[in-house]
Amino acid sequence: MTMNTRVLLASRPTGWVEEANFRIERTALVQPRGGELLVRNHFLSLDPYMRGRMSDSKSYAASVQIGDVMTGGTVGEVVESHHPRFTAGDRVVGNLGWQAYAISTGEGLQKVDAQIPLSAYLGCVGMPGATAWVGLLEHCQPRAGETVLVSAATGAVGSVVGQLAKLQGCRTVGIAGGAAKCEHAVRDLGFDACVDYKAGQLHEDLKRALPTGADCYFENVGGVVMDTVLRHLNPFSRIALCGLIADYNLTEAYGLRMIRSLLVNRVRLQGFIVTDRPDLYARALSRLGQLVQEGRLTYRETIAEGLEQAPKAFIGMLKGENLGKQLVKLI
Repeated sequence: MTMNTRVLLASRPTGWVEEANFRIERTALVQPRGGELLVRNHFLSLDPYMRGRMSDSKSYAASVQIGDVMTGGTVGEVVESHHPRFTAGDRVVGNLGWQAYAISTGEGLQKVDAQIPLSAYLGCVGMPGATAWVGLLEHCQPRAGETVLVSAATGAVGSVVGQLAKLQGCRTVGIAGGAAKCEHAVRDLGFDACVDYKAGQLHEDLKRALPTGADCYFENVGGVVMDTVLRHLNPFSRIALCGLIADYNLTEAYGLRMIRSLLVNRVRLQGFIVTDRPDLYARALSRLGQLVQEGRLTYRETIAEGLEQAPKAFIGMLKGENLGKQLVKLI
């Protein structure tokens, strides 16, 4: 009998996530019925938003319940189908959770083009890439010659933001944790400069990297980083806010001390969730796929081997140990 491996939420974390908050379970594989299909997942995406789903606090999406499979994006292959839109062998991307196999009704599941590596559909040609596209082009709306600043610059979202900004003719500056990540941002991703926030002099280093200030800021981090960046914004600058990872494991939010900058500089700040705009989402994925195929958009991945490693890899991602997109390879 084929068995399915799943990772369940065992308990809600207080402060930092621990491996004990998860439980790995092996159960008999359920067979699809009429209108359903069985998918074998090849890759699992690990993303910062999942930390919020582990909490029971009010948010834009429902929490994972204790004992349920952890939510998460996956890409894989249809093994068996009783669904009119899918056949065995189709490659599909969806939100099938932290498990090796999944039964789906087809809702939210999309076929993908085999010309692009499967894993990319969870990164630069997936939700993170679409987040970068919508946040930068819809909410920041940078103009050629302006300066775009992005935090978590070598992560799944930030790395795409920086490259898209360069394609718009902008000067692009990143913020990342560590000299190696900053070197990658400049050498491999094409950033004009990158500031290492772990060096301990973020304000001074930003001042040097932003001699004329920042016109657009793409925020993934929050906390001290965002508070410091607020001191370097230009009048009428724009902020696209899609993540606050610095706060996700705190028992008390950091808050903002330099919020007066928003008023003094007449800053436009837009928080957004990329799935709110399915029209832009689909358009972004199409264009991002073209850029990858043309070799104009590059990406890096950090891959953990085996579903059992997902909890440890997730905690490492929250601590910034990954370079590029954090994935778990399931087969």
